[in-house]
Amino acid sequence: MPVPEIPRAESLTVEFKSDEARLNDDELVEAVVCLANADGGAIYLGVENDGVVTGLHSSRPREISGLAAMVANRTAPSCQVRVGEVSIGGLRIAIIEVPRSTRIVARTDGLIKRRRLKFDGTPECVAFLPHEYPSRQADFRVIDMTVEPLAGASIDDFDPLQRERLRALVADNPRSDKALVGLNDEELEGALQLSITDGGKRRPTLLGLLLIGRSASLKRLVPTHEVLFQVLDGTQVQVNESSHDALVSVVEKLDLLSRGVNTEQEFNDGLFRIGVARVDWAALREAFNNALVHRDYARRGPVRICWETSQLIVSNPGGFVEGVNARNLLTTEPRPRNPALADAFKRLGLVERTGRGVDLIYSGMLRFGRPAPDYSESQPDLVKLVISTAPADLSFVRLVLQEEARQQGHLPVETLLALTALRRARRLDVAALAGELQCSEAQARRIAEHLLERGLLVAQGSGRNRQFLLSPQLYRTLGQHAEFVRQAGFYSLQQAEMIKNYVREHGRIKREQVVELCRLAPREAGALLARMVKSGALELHGVRRGAYYTAGD
Repeated sequence: MPVPEIPRAESLTVEFKSDEARLNDDELVEAVVCLANADGGAIYLGVENDGVVTGLHSSRPREISGLAAMVANRTAPSCQVRVGEVSIGGLRIAIIEVPRSTRIVARTDGLIKRRRLKFDGTPECVAFLPHEYPSRQADFRVIDMTVEPLAGASIDDFDPLQRERLRALVADNPRSDKALVGLNDEELEGALQLSITDGGKRRPTLLGLLLIGRSASLKRLVPTHEVLFQVLDGTQVQVNESSHDALVSVVEKLDLLSRGVNTEQEFNDGLFRIGVARVDWAALREAFNNALVHRDYARRGPVRICWETSQLIVSNPGGFVEGVNARNLLTTEPRPRNPALADAFKRLGLVERTGRGVDLIYSGMLRFGRPAPDYSESQPDLVKLVISTAPADLSFVRLVLQEEARQQGHLPVETLLALTALRRARRLDVAALAGELQCSEAQARRIAEHLLERGLLVAQGSGRNRQFLLSPQLYRTLGQHAEFVRQAGFYSLQQAEMIKNYVREHGRIKREQVVELCRLAPREAGALLARMVKSGALELHGVRRGAYYTAGD
C-alpha cells in the first residue's frame, strides 16, 4: 500500500485510534459502526488523538488484513471494510477504510452508534436512537416517511379550511394538474396520498397532515414542523414570524410576507420600463418550496427564511440526500428526500414539474448579473442556501434581454453560468469552465463551441492552452470595450515574450515551434510572427518550409 499522508486532525470521516495498549476488538468495531452509520471514512489504528504516530502494538500479527474478517463477523449487517498497512518512521499503522452503509449497522451485541460533529467542529460517537432511523433511511431513499400513516392521527385532524384552500390552489394555478379538479374528498386524498385505507378506515399520512392538517394537530403530531420567517436590518429584528400551519397555508403566507421585502429596482430598456426584484420571484418561490419539500421531517429545527441587508438565507434541517452535494446540484438527477411530497407540490403547480427547480434558482440570479446561489455553508444535517440581494447589474440585464430577444427564448442556465464566470475571471480554459458549469470537460467544450458559434465568446490559443473570452460585442454591450482590448492584447504580449525568450535561448525559431510553444493554430502562429517581423522584434530568413526567425535589430 502506498504511503498516504496522515490527516492532521480527526473529522467526520477520519478517526484516530491509539494501539499502544492494544485496542480491544469491541472498541474498534464500535468505531467502524459509527463511521458506517454516518458518511463512512477511515480509521487510523496506531495514531493518537492529537495525530502523533505511535504505531501498532507489538502483539499485532504481521498480516493485519485479518481485521477485516473480524469486523465482518462482529457487525450486522456485515460491514465489509478494507484494511491496509503502511510504515511511517519505522512504525506500523493500519488504515481501515469503512464504506458508508445504506442500512443501519449494529455491533452483534446490539450496540448502534453514529458519528456526528459537535458544535466546536470536532467529531464524536453518539447513540443512534430509533426515532432517528427514518431520517437515515430517507437520506438513501429507502423509505418515504411522508406516505406512512401517522400514529394517533384521524381524519378529524384534517382542516376543512385548508382542504378548500388546496382545492382553490388547484383550480386557480395554471401550472397545477387539472385532473385533480372535481374530485371528492376521498378521491383527492387518494390522488395526492393524503390518506390511506387501513381496515376499511381512512387514516391520514404525514403528507396529508402537512398539506391540510389543523395547526393544533400539526403541533401535537408533527412537532418538528415549523417555518420561521425573519427580516433583519443589521442586528435589529424587524419581522420574526413562526408558523406551524399546513403547507398550503404556509406557501401563501410566505408569498405575502415577502412582498414587503422583495422590492423592485426599475430601469428603462428602450420604450419599456422594467422592474427587477431583489430576488427573482420564480427563483424565490422555488427556493422556499424546495426547502419545505426536501426538509427532513424527522429532525427538529425550523425551515428558516431570513432576509438580511445584502442576502437572503433559506435553510432546512436534513443534509443533501445520498449522491447530491453542492458541487453537482445542476447536473445530478432529481432525488427528493420526500418523493410523495415533492410529487404533490408538482401536481399543485408549486414547484418546477421536471424536478429541475435548482436550475430555476440559478437562472433567476444569474440573468440579473448577480452571483450564483451559494450552498457552500451546507452541513451534513442542514442545507443552507445563500442568495445575494445586491442591486442588479443593469448592463448585464440588457445584454441578457437582447440575446433572449435574438434567440426568442430564455438563455439556458449553462449559458448564463459561462457568461457570468468569464465576466468575473476574464478568461478560462476548458478545465476551469467545466468546474464552473459542474460538468465534464467534454460537455464544457461543446457548450463553449456553441457559444462561439453564436458570437458570445471568442477563443485564443489551441489544444490544452485554448482559452475563452467574452466577445467584443458583449464587452461593448456591457460598456467595457476597452476591457476586451486589454485582455486580448495582454494575451498576445505574453505569447510574443515567450517567442523572444525562445529565440534568445536557441537563436532561432520556426512556425511549427511557435505552434507548439504558444498552443496556437498554424494560421494564428503565422500571423503573430508576421506582426513581430513588422515591428522589428524578429527577422525572417528563408521562405515557406525553410523559413525561420531570429532576433531583430
